[in-house]
Amino acid sequence: MTKSPIINALAGLLYIVLVVSGLFYSPALMIKEPSVFIPIAMLSLFVFSASVMSYIFLYQPLQLFLDGEKKKAVDLFLKTLAAFAVCAMVLVAAGLYLTR
Repeated sequence: MTKSPIINALAGLLYIVLVVSGLFYSPALMIKEPSVFIPIAMLSLFVFSASVMSYIFLYQPLQLFLDGEKKKAVDLFLKTLAAFAVCAMVLVAAGLYLTR
């Protein structure tokens, strides 16, 4: 992605919002009877999501690491995780506040 931890964290958050919104608002997902395809689809979505989030969070730090800039790589990765943690905490707090 980028060398900006905030943009990387927001990109991860945007991906999550899009996936969850698609699952939540999709009328096609209103399945009446259980099927083997539901666990298959959920596991596939999990694997895909892990891949996307790995790309968003790890691509630039890995590039920096391979270029010999180990400290910058670790700093970018940790700052991205911290920014994402702040985003997650804000969402949890907003969810708790708005559901009262």
